[in-house]
Amino acid sequence: MLFFLACATTPTPSPPEVAPPVVHPIDDRQRAVELELAQGRVTPVVTDLSAFTAEEQAMVAHLQVAAQAIERLYLKQRGAFGMQPPDQVSQQLFDRNQGPWCDSTATADDPACSAVDGAPPYIVGIYPESLQSDGFCVDLEARNADVMDPFHVARLEGDELVAVPYTEAWPQDMAAAADALNAAADALEGTDETALQAYLRAAAKAFGDNDWFAADAAWAEMNQRNSAWYLRVGPDETYWEPCSRHAGFHMVLARVNSDGLVWQDALSPVKQDMEAAIAELAGPQYAERTVGFELPEFIDIVLNAGDARSSRGATVGQSLPNWGPVADAGGRTVAMTNLFNDPLTLEAQRRTMESLFCPATMPLWSPDREAFLVTTVLHEAAHNLGPTSGHRVDGQSDEERFGGPLASMLEELKAQTAALYYTETLSETGVLAEEMVVPMHMADIAWALKKVGEGMSTPEGNSKAYPRLAAIQIGWLLDFGALSWDDTTLAANGQDAGCFELHAEKLSPAIHSMAAEVFRVKGDMNVESAQGLEAGYVLDPPPWHAVVAERTNREPQPSFTYELVEAADTVEP
Repeated sequence: MLFFLACATTPTPSPPEVAPPVVHPIDDRQRAVELELAQGRVTPVVTDLSAFTAEEQAMVAHLQVAAQAIERLYLKQRGAFGMQPPDQVSQQLFDRNQGPWCDSTATADDPACSAVDGAPPYIVGIYPESLQSDGFCVDLEARNADVMDPFHVARLEGDELVAVPYTEAWPQDMAAAADALNAAADALEGTDETALQAYLRAAAKAFGDNDWFAADAAWAEMNQRNSAWYLRVGPDETYWEPCSRHAGFHMVLARVNSDGLVWQDALSPVKQDMEAAIAELAGPQYAERTVGFELPEFIDIVLNAGDARSSRGATVGQSLPNWGPVADAGGRTVAMTNLFNDPLTLEAQRRTMESLFCPATMPLWSPDREAFLVTTVLHEAAHNLGPTSGHRVDGQSDEERFGGPLASMLEELKAQTAALYYTETLSETGVLAEEMVVPMHMADIAWALKKVGEGMSTPEGNSKAYPRLAAIQIGWLLDFGALSWDDTTLAANGQDAGCFELHAEKLSPAIHSMAAEVFRVKGDMNVESAQGLEAGYVLDPPPWHAVVAERTNREPQPSFTYELVEAADTVEP
């Protein structure tokens, strides 16, 4: 039998009421921001500082300070400086995209996608905000052509539109960059890096007096035979702004990769022949020049900043400068060799190509980087061949005749078409091995398809040079039967219906006809023909554009970060 003892007890107090946690709903802006970020895959580019001398390590430290100034200058050019993202995730987007604007395919047109509240429109900082409306580029040049100089900004003083040098527009940041560059030069005192040291001082001076052509001269004296480093710092490319006229601040720091000397030695003896080949097709308005440029150097990127740092992807070849005496003499060209080589990126590229190419065509594509690097070398070399920025028709430059965006697209179309064309002609003369031809063409076709997938215009309606030239090239190859779209066949991945088939026997005539048309348009500066290329292949896109966009954007694209580490500080797992 169980007995219970009853006794008096003190009532247990009720627990205090606790307010339920506040759950803030995720709004449309936050969802869009997360989707924008998801379209990139953080991909570190790691450099071991312990491999450098003490002087080089000190130089790099000062250049990191210079890079911070470059980032601020570029944000001010873009009109994004001072904007405040409301949360950490939005800050990640702002830092990655160098502003609040979304630029990935799935979110670029989403009005809710912004790293800051209110989704501000893209109003750049180099033109008066009140004047940035449809067609404003032409209007500004008509009012005062000086404001379209690449190293000035346009400002309103009362009702007058005036050109203000970069050095006067942002004096504090320009001075900060100059101080850091001079300190980097001081760090190299007593070393054999005299050419690099001279360029650092010349670049620092340009940040004070806006004389970028003088800095170019010192830069041209530096090369892979007299320096272990590649550095370019200052304002250069124009693709970032709606008028494609003003140079964006950037910095590229890299180590020289001596593998490039092999291709320099192979191509240097034939570069005049390469010039003659373009001149023959460029028409009577263009006369062959004696060319003296150096062929592309191979470099391994250490740090990109400003306009050189993309939200997704990266520049893999560049020819600079774009204006001035050094540009007229040929400038310098480089190919970046240590990007897109990581296993995740290579595997993603394979999956993308397997979704686009038919089973019989897929084996012709290879993830091997040599084919792509060599065609990049040809592309960059071609910027110094044929009609360049110094070419004039009826006294007009290409920018004046075509307008900035179309001129930029045509110059890149010329270079990329030349890469296809030179692959053909150089193999015929034995400079390139015959077995490299199809892999190089496949590398270019794969690149073009991925660019088409990025879309032809920005959300603001501004032209994208590379996707447009890519659409023209793929469309041309389809029209001439070198490529075909097969609706009835599954792609190489065995899942997607419809794929591209390569007809290698038709590539050479298609490429030759493309080169004849593109070089003629550039040589004659034929506005009607140039507009016809865009109208035929870009402005009225065929259905395959959408298919390519869907398949190429399934994979997150590399978002490169640049990390400098000491190997001695790492811990073995």
